[in-house]
Amino acid sequence: MNNTIFDDVFRTMIEKMPYLAVPLINEVFHTSYPEDVKIIQLRNEHQQEDGEIITDSCLLIGERMYHIECQSTDDTTMTIRMIEYDFAIAIGNAEKQGRRYLIEFPRSCVLFLRNSENTPDYLEADVIFPDGQLHLYSIPTIRLADYTKDNIFEKNLLMLLPFYIMRYEKKEHDLSKDPKLFQILLNEYEEIRVNLEKEVTENGKSELYTDMTKLIIKIADYIFRNEEEVRKGIGNVMGGKILELESERLKAEGKAEGKAEGKEIGEARLGKLISQLIRDQRNEEILRVSTDPKRREQLYKEYKL
Repeated sequence: MNNTIFDDVFRTMIEKMPYLAVPLINEVFHTSYPEDVKIIQLRNEHQQEDGEIITDSCLLIGERMYHIECQSTDDTTMTIRMIEYDFAIAIGNAEKQGRRYLIEFPRSCVLFLRNSENTPDYLEADVIFPDGQLHLYSIPTIRLADYTKDNIFEKNLLMLLPFYIMRYEKKEHDLSKDPKLFQILLNEYEEIRVNLEKEVTENGKSELYTDMTKLIIKIADYIFRNEEEVRKGIGNVMGGKILELESERLKAEGKAEGKAEGKEIGEARLGKLISQLIRDQRNEEILRVSTDPKRREQLYKEYKL
């Protein structure tokens, strides 16, 4: 299984929407940072003699470093891996004080997208230093399964939303065979869509709705890659508003496009293309033409516009 899709989505949010990590940090470390707190993204690539270590995220808030790893399975070696990651981060940010160094480990945690009954609240290891002193390495874990959709919105943990669908992955075949169960899923995602729209509207972040919904659909498409009807159902529930927003943006692009070929002609041409795609239920193409000018030109030719 290509589990890198989970890392890709998580890193996309960290890199493009780092403010989403703030409520998660507050939840795990019992801090109270405001969402607009200044965040500095530190280097997450650390060159070692035997190869490169790449972490999922390393953020600096104030004078504290935070390291969050997104883990798709309950890997029993995760404690050792986290020590390795944290040590690389600490060395990379060590402060020289004369002939001595101050080496500070980041405050770290692991987000488990899947967990078992044995997934602990903390990952722990006993570390014996050269002087013989024993120190406990202990970092908290976050289990996605512990959060309902209501918890996520109450605590503003929107970073968890793209992965929420994973609680249904063991029921993928049942969803295709049981209309009632499938409708429960669709109703839940309609509620998620409405709550997400309300959340971003109140905070004036309409672009977050589009970006987040795309990530939700991306994970759902992967989880239900063998269940076409389930994929379509979730896509229709979550994607409708995206199409509206994308259409508005495309019309704006049409105005810019129209400067070269005549404003009115450009807008009319793009508007006809969008109408044709909606009529033909080619939703994926509506999303694509917003970022792919070459594909847009191909579709103009296809529809003889």
